[in-house]
Amino acid sequence: MPDLGHEVSFGIFLPNPASRAATVVRLAQLAEDRGLDLIGIQDHPYNPDLLDTWTLLSHLAAATERIRLFPDVICLPLRPAAVLARSAASLDLLSGGRVELGLGAGSFLDPIAGMGAPQLSRGQTVDALREAIGVIRALWTADGPVTVPGKFHYLIDAAPGPRPDHDIGIWVGSHGRRMLELTAQLADGWVPSQAYAGPEETAARGVQLDHLVGDAGRDPADLVRIYNINGRFAPSGNGFLDGPPAMWAEQLAELVLLQGFSAFVLAASGDIISAIGTFAEQVAPDVRERVAAERVVRASTDESSLTEAGESVVVSGVSSHPQSMDGSAGTAERSLERDGSWGVAGGMPVADRPRAQVSPGSDSAAGAPGGRDNHRNLVAIHDHLRSEMLQIMQAVSQVAAGELGPGEARSLISRMTVRQNHWTLGSFCASYCRIVTIHHTVEDAHMFPALEEVEPSLGPVLERLGAEHEVIADVLDRFDWALVDLVREQDGAAVAGQSGAAEIGALATELSNLLLSHLAYEEDELADGLARMPAQI
Repeated sequence: MPDLGHEVSFGIFLPNPASRAATVVRLAQLAEDRGLDLIGIQDHPYNPDLLDTWTLLSHLAAATERIRLFPDVICLPLRPAAVLARSAASLDLLSGGRVELGLGAGSFLDPIAGMGAPQLSRGQTVDALREAIGVIRALWTADGPVTVPGKFHYLIDAAPGPRPDHDIGIWVGSHGRRMLELTAQLADGWVPSQAYAGPEETAARGVQLDHLVGDAGRDPADLVRIYNINGRFAPSGNGFLDGPPAMWAEQLAELVLLQGFSAFVLAASGDIISAIGTFAEQVAPDVRERVAAERVVRASTDESSLTEAGESVVVSGVSSHPQSMDGSAGTAERSLERDGSWGVAGGMPVADRPRAQVSPGSDSAAGAPGGRDNHRNLVAIHDHLRSEMLQIMQAVSQVAAGELGPGEARSLISRMTVRQNHWTLGSFCASYCRIVTIHHTVEDAHMFPALEEVEPSLGPVLERLGAEHEVIADVLDRFDWALVDLVREQDGAAVAGQSGAAEIGALATELSNLLLSHLAYEEDELADGLARMPAQI
């Protein structure tokens, strides 16, 4: 899901060792002093080396004044839902509305049972969480005695209250299919963790979650997305959240703009005091500036596209110029013939093109393992890639066609710039290159082997798709290097080089042709196999 427009916030996941109780309090106060927005505390009641989470949250609420607090996330099997509802509401009242409620089904079943909780299966823990949310909301909102039926959590003529000081958000830590369904239907927030789901996995799960939210009759913007992250500040970049603060800011801004995240809770390693300062004072404001600047650019782009003379062609919800960079019909707006070729042929607009359908009488019907969801999720991811490709084409076409002079190009680029070219046209397009590469890497490593296992006849198709990934990777690499040269410093001012603009225009067209053909071929050829494959998430 692209940017949901939520305010971006930053927090710290504090360790809670019983042996360092006073230190935990000082770290919480430091986080507040440095300007962070959230404190998250893990909840493992079966671990005697940790401070009790709810007791600690209550103490931290008294030791701070502004920062919000939440259990990240509560081990529900060891926290009776009705008592938890009253505890959360009480602390929210005492803290002036600074409490949110992170909930988890309970991952460590044996230690939980060892503490006296019923021995539940994984499926039962999900059912119990669903019932608990109903109990909690009823006690927060009902006007009179309330009865809530349930097998694991229930109420019988229970008196409601107290009411929280503000509408406490119920944020659910979820990864699997059933937990995502519950999150989509009942939660106010989704809390994945980098330790269990890296950015490429949250992208796929986010697409699935968006579909589930729509199926539940809700809007994706109803659900805030809070990402538990971990990383290392270093002089040079070595991967995701492993490098200098500016690299962190770029990567987290991408998660806001491309996946809809709006809160990041850092589990710092090493020097936690230094990490809190760097995260709060360098990363957080940089991310906010990048996101704000991109939102302004997108808003102005959307406004200008509505008033632009001539017809626009709408593909996947993105408006693009009807003319390509050489004045001919735009390749990015044209659909692809299903002839297995790499070329782009004329035809109906992509938005009107029929999708591959699953035969109702086959094993790939909706009731089969995995149903239609795998294919639907793949198409949704592809549609996002198509829409981003069109944005790139729209952004580079005027410069590549020579429609803008150097001064005008400089003005255009400056409106996309944060902190002296940290957020330029080039970095936006380079980010897209990384997203495509990540998507293809996941397919090669996970999806394609699983497909071949359930549908051996797809071997030649998968081999071709893998080869096409290599071709696209080569174009992406050349595209990325050309973007580096697109905007350069000259006498202290950024100008667009004409030769560089021509090169980037040609590469953008080549990339669009190859990518759109590849995506369409993949969707058609893999539809039945994906429907037979068990759900991957």
